Amino acid sequence: MLTRKALAALAAVSLLGSAPAAVADEPDIDVGGCSTEWICAEVGTGGKPGGRPSGSGGGSGAGSSAGGKPSGAGSSKPPNFMPCEIRKLDPQPGPGSDLWEGHKPGDGAIYVNTCASSGMGEGTDGAVGLAFWAADQPPPGVPPEVLAQRAVDQMLLKGPAIGITPKPGGRGVVGMPVYLWTEKGPETYGPNTASASAGGITVTATAKVSRIVWQMGDGKTVTCTTAGTPYKAAYGKKPSPDCGHRYEAPSSTTGSGTYHVTATSTWTIGWEATSGQSGQLTEVRDSAVDITVAEVQVLN
Repeated sequence: MLTRKALAALAAVSLLGSAPAAVADEPDIDVGGCSTEWICAEVGTGGKPGGRPSGSGGGSGAGSSAGGKPSGAGSSKPPNFMPCEIRKLDPQPGPGSDLWEGHKPGDGAIYVNTCASSGMGEGTDGAVGLAFWAADQPPPGVPPEVLAQRAVDQMLLKGPAIGITPKPGGRGVVGMPVYLWTEKGPETYGPNTASASAGGITVTATAKVSRIVWQMGDGKTVTCTTAGTPYKAAYGKKPSPDCGHRYEAPSSTTGSGTYHVTATSTWTIGWEATSGQSGQLTEVRDSAVDITVAEVQVLN
């Protein structure tokens, strides 16, 4: 398995050698499983076309620096980080490299596709890619829909930050208006915007809650297309103008003695790519609270 440590050591060797063509011109270089058309993207070497990674882990000493300590330490990327893109190899191989497929430097360029599966398993963290010659910049290897989902994953979308009367821990009364609402925030209601990029394309996604479905715990459901109105004492017994409910029986009639209220948000997400493509995604999040509702006590 080729690790980032081995790549860093190989990069150091290639930089110390002052003859750039000496590495690129070798007929079949084994770089710890990263050989032939499959190259170490950080090193930029390659051998005969038509091969595949050996996965042998060959090459003695790869993974250690001259001082005996592992190289490549301190990387901020997670171990299985796999950036996916098609990019121009920099620096380009020497004129004697078989990667040119008979072409000369300046006639097109050598690109590396880190989206291609190298079959090398975990630990390659995107530094291994399939090298190939192309006359023009190839199209990006990541569909904009995938980038849109990556952008959504950055948003940390949550279920509603539930506001309700009666408050959890308090006590409501049968027949009194119940107000339902959520706090408005980027992660609880929107709008929430994030972007993701790869292969020269950037996708920007914007998410907003389109509806909240409240399951009231008494078998009834309330669907609200607004965030709801927070209750104020000045409202008295007036019902909520946009998102409310009334209980017809006390919560003591349930097995738990409380009403379990679940609020489920539907996030509608529109996205646009710099390539001109656009689309829509949907995400669902929920949260819940328990409330107590009692019957009115009549004094004689």
